[in-house]
Amino acid sequence: MSELVKEQIKVLIDGKECYCEKGEYLYDVAKRNDIFIPVLCRSDAFEDHRACCRVCIVEVETRGKSKVVTSCVYPIEEECTVYTQSEKIKEERAVVMALLAHRAPDSDVIGGMAEGMGGTEGFARLTPLEAGKCILCGLCVQACDSLGTGAISTVLRGTEKRVDTPYSNPSKACIGCLSCANVCPTGEIVFEENEKTRTIWKREFELVYCEECGALMGTKEMLERAAAETGVETPKVCDACRKKAMADEMMHTYRFV
Repeated sequence: MSELVKEQIKVLIDGKECYCEKGEYLYDVAKRNDIFIPVLCRSDAFEDHRACCRVCIVEVETRGKSKVVTSCVYPIEEECTVYTQSEKIKEERAVVMALLAHRAPDSDVIGGMAEGMGGTEGFARLTPLEAGKCILCGLCVQACDSLGTGAISTVLRGTEKRVDTPYSNPSKACIGCLSCANVCPTGEIVFEENEKTRTIWKREFELVYCEECGALMGTKEMLERAAAETGVETPKVCDACRKKAMADEMMHTYRFV
């Protein structure tokens, strides 16, 4: 029996004819067709998208009516025409970026994007926060939750809202994996590292190296957690050395069979 062919929907994005399956997110369709839409709160590492930054807004026209949508969570249900750089979108995106620039005055990433999209001169009435790079996109918390650690979360409310560990103390749940820092789009989450230790979220972690090749394997807590989840002993060699040892053993075995 032949497989059922899913319905393809035609979408015109900035004049380019694109095709997608019903329900696909507009942002994904544009990205697949090399059409750039700026975004800050989205990571390919996660299937669950939160649409927090609103930078990826676009204008969608369907049946003669247009509306502004958040492309990263907008499912395409029918043929439509999309404008990613219309005058309306440029104006609204400039407002979004100006607000984010006041939220994260220390972020060069946000500042550069804001300047490139219209600047912040028309928003002098807004009072920027005293310091910081966080735009509360939630990616760091999402990364931590996806590992099942839950070491960080958003705390407080209003202008005091921030990402932090419980009571701002070193979290016992943190394993120092840097997943949060790696997905942060603004560089807010910092860490320090030397040959022996890594420090993040006010906690110091011992670094572990492969006993064979000397490659960094991660923190002691990372390896212990992985071992507990898989039910094996804490590894002393890296994956590359382990696979090489297995290959050498197999070659030796078959050589004498």
